[in-house]
This record gives sequence, structure tokens and C-alpha cells, in this order.
Amino acid sequence: MDRERPRRLSTETKASTKTTELAAYVLVVLAVVITALVVDGEGDGDPFGASEALRYITYLTIGYMVARGLAKSGSRDPYDA
Repeated sequence: MDRERPRRLSTETKASTKTTELAAYVLVVLAVVITALVVDGEGDGDPFGASEALRYITYLTIGYMVARGLAKSGSRDPYDA
């Protein structure tokens, strides 16, 4: 039996580089890293050190993955290949 495969007319979603989520994610991660490097603690320790920065970057990464998942679930791009 020679069956023809169904033709794919759209991709699942836009490429991540075509979305504003990627640019916003990169800029905010850079801002967190720069802030962690610049802010000094007065007195008893650094109020925004490496562990805080990594925690916020983890939260940002989770948020970015959720945003990409939502984008995948609801958008269709024409398939050009």
C-alpha cells in the first residue's frame, strides 16, 4: 500500500529568535548579573549576591519556558520548506 504522507502546511510556532520574549529574557538576565556585580552591601553582607542573582535567573528561565510553551500552543507559521 503506497500512502502519501500528509502535507505539513504550518510549523508549530515562530522561531525563538523572531520573538520579543528572547530579547526581553536576555536583557533582563544581563541586568540581574550586572546588578549583582555592582551592588555592594553596607554592613553585614551583600544584599544582592550571586545566590540571589542565580535564584532570579532561575525564575526568569522558568518564565521564559512557560512563555515559549504558550506561544507553541497557540500560533502557527506558514511552512516554507
